[in-house]
Amino acid sequence: MTTAELSDLYRGYIECLNDQDWPNLMRFVHDDVHYNGERIGLSGYRQMLEGDFDAIPDLHFDIELLIAEPPRIASRLRFDCTPRGMLFGLPVNGRKVRFTENVFYEFVDGRIHRVWSIIDKAAIESQLE
Repeated sequence: MTTAELSDLYRGYIECLNDQDWPNLMRFVHDDVHYNGERIGLSGYRQMLEGDFDAIPDLHFDIELLIAEPPRIASRLRFDCTPRGMLFGLPVNGRKVRFTENVFYEFVDGRIHRVWSIIDKAAIESQLE
């Protein structure tokens, strides 16, 4: 897969998330996907994402930075959202917050097989003070 093809595939994945098009998630995510070192499989990955959207009704993934080096993607995602209740153990309780996620993906057979994610919790904490 070329760099351009991988980048386009990733943009399609982000569109799938933003549309909450769960039946098509399998086009982008491997059945045996691992998240931060743990094998959660496609069903676990979908449950995680559905839970994110339940907790954050206005969740929208915005690609701020994208670097593709097949078979890997590095991305910085920006979020500007209003979570209900707790978010990453922090009492956000309906306040609007802005934060980023630095995430790395490894693709196998044209689908995401491994994900490593780091959320900027400090940015959220600073907005709650």
